[in-house]
Amino acid sequence: MMFSSPYQSKRFDAQLEAAARFPQLFVPRTAESHKGTHGTLAVIGGAAGMSGAVILAAVAAIYNGCGKVWAGFNQNALPLPVIPERPEIMLSTAPELQKRGDISAWVLGCGLDLCANALAVLHTQLMLADGNPLLLDADALTLLARHPEAAGQAARRGNLILTPHPAEAARLLGTATAEVQADREHAAARISRRFNAYTVLKGPHTLVCAPNGSLLHTNRSGNPGLAAAGSGDVLSGIIGSLLAQGIAPEQAVCGGVWLHGAAADVLKDSETGETGMLSGELAPAARWLRNRITEALHPNG
Repeated sequence: MMFSSPYQSKRFDAQLEAAARFPQLFVPRTAESHKGTHGTLAVIGGAAGMSGAVILAAVAAIYNGCGKVWAGFNQNALPLPVIPERPEIMLSTAPELQKRGDISAWVLGCGLDLCANALAVLHTQLMLADGNPLLLDADALTLLARHPEAAGQAARRGNLILTPHPAEAARLLGTATAEVQADREHAAARISRRFNAYTVLKGPHTLVCAPNGSLLHTNRSGNPGLAAAGSGDVLSGIIGSLLAQGIAPEQAVCGGVWLHGAAADVLKDSETGETGMLSGELAPAARWLRNRITEALHPNG
């Protein structure tokens, strides 16, 4: 029986050509694969009233191939209901999740809040000695900007990815958003050098800079449908998923940025369109595109 797909891509040939820059994202899985093969991601955030942010990131991670995903909420107890449509995602509170020793990569900040508890969660994370990739987004970036001791911890950690939008970038640099936007490449490079981190400066033509400040990628995928609440959380989940799968940081960060935008282009080309595109629709579209590209690049599996 043939099943019709809800997706199409009018620009698949161009997407296939662009995807060649990120070969590690499009490797067929071996017959011997199991859930442990593809890593375990922990996504921490989701303070009271902001549970949706961590849910969006965790769902994006599981849709994009991570073997296991934990969602850790910065709350005293788990909110209810929690991800009833995605029981594959494991649930915890943030402090309990940070005690685990089996995490391959971390995402922290989506809906984390700026309270004392949030700062304590950030400090704990920065002091963990596991050395695994750590992506900081959203409220975690604002906490870095407000608390110099946390910023110093982050700069010394290594294996760090920061994903600011222009206002968050301005806070990290102690400047105005307009100044960031006036020279985005310079701003991204400064953040990378200051924190010894990969920097993803979001916006139209998102920029990715290496820890030494060199420009790695100017993204050309995506469309205005991404201008919706939760889009950045989905991006964090996609990049975190790729990192947990053992993909090299440069490939995971640059390729994740591209795949996030390319998924929005798939939705634009399908029945969804740009207007009213929901952030939660991006993850399954990214899964579809990643699988189609893998099949095209490796037709014999």
